[in-house]
Amino acid sequence: MATVFSVISWIVFGALVGLIARFLVPGRQSMTMLMTIVLGIVGSFVGGAISWLIFGTPTGNINPAGWIMSIVGAIIVVLVYVRLQTPKSA
Repeated sequence: MATVFSVISWIVFGALVGLIARFLVPGRQSMTMLMTIVLGIVGSFVGGAISWLIFGTPTGNINPAGWIMSIVGAIIVVLVYVRLQTPKSA
């Protein structure tokens, strides 16, 4: 069961990862802070899945590679989001 602290931690982590990803993706992304948090959290799951596929189960609680893969995952998610939001030219 999620505690209030764990929910707040996910929101803060998602905001940090989402903001870093948005900063690293070139161009302007028009999205709200809530969407940045959601994309950061989703990107963390994507990065974690990629890390798990490559390296297997992590050892330890805090891992710098986890942060890096979370940011990589968030960059992927932001790029997909921006691509889906861009109107198609006829």
